[in-house]
Order: sequence, then C-alpha cells, then structure tokens
Amino acid sequence: MDSHLPLTSALPLPEGEAGVASAGEGRAAILARLRERIVAFAASRYAGSQAEDLAQEVLVLIHEKYGHLDRLEDLVPLAFQILRFKLAAHRRKAARRGEFDAVDVDEFPPASDAPDPAAVLERKELLAALLGGIARMGDRCRELFRLKLQGRSFPEIQALLGAGSLNTVYTWDHRCRKQLLDALGGRWDASGRGAP
Repeated sequence: MDSHLPLTSALPLPEGEAGVASAGEGRAAILARLRERIVAFAASRYAGSQAEDLAQEVLVLIHEKYGHLDRLEDLVPLAFQILRFKLAAHRRKAARRGEFDAVDVDEFPPASDAPDPAAVLERKELLAALLGGIARMGDRCRELFRLKLQGRSFPEIQALLGAGSLNTVYTWDHRCRKQLLDALGGRWDASGRGAP
C-alpha cells in the first residue's frame, strides 16, 4: 500500500448520514452514494479518466465478496481501502507500460532510420569525384582498382595483370592511389580523413 494515501476516506460522512442508512435505506441507494464518493476520490488521486472504471471495479468487488455488508459505516472504509489498492495497482501498471513518460508522436516524431541527408550528399559527391578521378587514369590503374573492388587479393592481381613480382603490384597500387589522391585535390574527402 502507498504510504502517501490516507487511511480514511477523503470525503467524510455527512452529519446524520449514518442514521439515514440505519433507518432502512436500501443497499442500492447506499452504493449509489458511495459510488459518487469513490469517483471523486479516484479523480483526485491521479486516476483522471479511469476514475469511473475504478469505481465500477470497486463496486463489483463489494457486490461479489462483501454482499453481507449493508451498513454505510461498514461499506465506506472497505470501499476506500479497496480503491487505494486499485489505485496503487493502476499506477504500477502505468509505470510498467511507460504511460507517465510517454510523449506525443505528433510533437516528437520517432527518429528515422534513413541516413542523414547531408551525409548522403557528401557520399554522392565523393563517389562522383572518385569515379571522375579513376576515369582520367591510365588502363593499368583502372584495371587494378576494378580488381581490388572485386575483392581480389594482391597475388591474384599479380597473376591476372602478369606482374613479375608481388612487390611490383604493391608499387602500382601505391602509384595509382597517389595519382587518384592528387586528382581529388590532395584529400580523400572534405573532412581530411584517411584513405578509403
């Protein structure tokens, strides 16, 4: 049970109400008046729009399990004790579901999985510059880059290009990369990061 909830009803019994109940008022009339108090109490305790539902749940429980109680003095404390338990359960369930810290989707749309438009544009510009630089290179450099982009290893490239040694392929690769870097203005991208 929550410690900040009072042990008695937030709405005290009006003067003479206990006498009216004992004078023969029907159980239905007592429960109708009790329902109004339960709704008011639940609405004042953060239940808001669920106050009516909580009041209905309390009354159903009283009807099913405590049908033998007819006096207002017995029903009021019982109803508010049940209501406090229901309110605590309502708050726990709302906290589990994250209803207290939920934000409106219209005000704060969820983050998109799409890449940043600036990064996409920067990548397109870099790709265009790389393709333009490679197009201006000689046949051997274009073929070397094509084979590397296919995932070929340097020994495979050596065999395919007919190089005398593996060091020759490394030298060609170094010269072609340097030539491409010069064609791009001395940097692989605008931020100056290293080679791709």
